[in-house]
Amino acid sequence: MTLPPPPEWAHHKAVWIGFPSHAELWQEDLDEARAEVAAFAKAVHADRRGEKVLLVAADAEAGVAATRLAPFAEVVVERFGDIWLRDTAVILTGDGTARDFAFNGWGGKYDLPGDDDIGARLARRAKKSIVPCDWVLEGGALDGDGTGLVVTTEQCVLNPNRNGHIGKAEIEERLQRDLGYDRVLWLGDGLLNDHTDGHVDNLARFVGEGRLAIPVAADNDPNWQVYQQAAARAEAFGLAVVPIPSPGRVIRDDEIVPASYMNFYIGNASVVVPLYGAANDQAAVQAIQAIFPQHEVVGLRADAILTGGGSFHCISQQIPG
Repeated sequence: MTLPPPPEWAHHKAVWIGFPSHAELWQEDLDEARAEVAAFAKAVHADRRGEKVLLVAADAEAGVAATRLAPFAEVVVERFGDIWLRDTAVILTGDGTARDFAFNGWGGKYDLPGDDDIGARLARRAKKSIVPCDWVLEGGALDGDGTGLVVTTEQCVLNPNRNGHIGKAEIEERLQRDLGYDRVLWLGDGLLNDHTDGHVDNLARFVGEGRLAIPVAADNDPNWQVYQQAAARAEAFGLAVVPIPSPGRVIRDDEIVPASYMNFYIGNASVVVPLYGAANDQAAVQAIQAIFPQHEVVGLRADAILTGGGSFHCISQQIPG
């Protein structure tokens, strides 16, 4: 019997964080993205009150830059395509085994060398027992509360670009077999223009057993119907819905981007929330601080990281323990 992964608020032994490494991917945003990642790592480390930070760089040059910007971290040099370790690293279950799922570049969108096996290489470094799982699944597509309950979206996990036309029933069987999840809350679509096809960690996050945080739309938020439908499904499922303000419509390069405060990371000492210069930035930090009174909730700008398509939760994967 597989024990489900501990909830993110359970104690962590360490965390893997991807460090921007490829100038050709980040272009003029590289230096700023590196600075934002280093600031995130520092907040998670929390002057040793938090957790050990394993900053993963793809090559020697990036490793030197990571050491310079984050001297408190342990820098790990391992080849990867890009920094989204929530999706490419392994998922650690309650018994400490590393579940290594297939990765196909978010449905064949981004095929970058090293992303398909970075999870196994990091797990071997951490001396974890690896269990290969022969289907496509990304960590950002799931969020669990530690009791065997998981939330995901139909748009992503049932997308034919992941596992053909496998239906809900078989996906639920696989989630129970490989990750110990025996109850699945299916939400519908994720955020507009999310190239992950609607990862749930941009939409809904567990903040306690049976408690699911979901945004409440600002006046100009293009995702207002997505939020309402998610909240309705969660309530019908019997969950307590915890409202968090949304950042509203965030435009970058004349395009609406999937900016979300829900992409926060829950560490041992801190909760780190991505900010975008939106009117609700501080309101979101205050709302999340009320949920986690024993943590320091830190809001940090994540504009440059967002140019790559994600934020703090997307670039991190915790090691429970």
